[in-house]
Amino acid sequence: MGRDEHRTNRRGRARLAQTPKYAKTDGKDVEFSEEFADHEDKEAQARRRAAESRVKNRKS
Repeated sequence: MGRDEHRTNRRGRARLAQTPKYAKTDGKDVEFSEEFADHEDKEAQARRRAAESRVKNRKS
């Protein structure tokens, strides 16, 4: 839906579309088997580990 397709209520304010609960995630990474990982997955895992180590070093 575009911005012009939203309905307005009786006060004239438009309601914005909300994300349904089933579509929301908890922000955690999904684990996959190593045998299904490709090169991009391995790079993403390496970036995640590097970011986590930077956060740990910053806290201490």
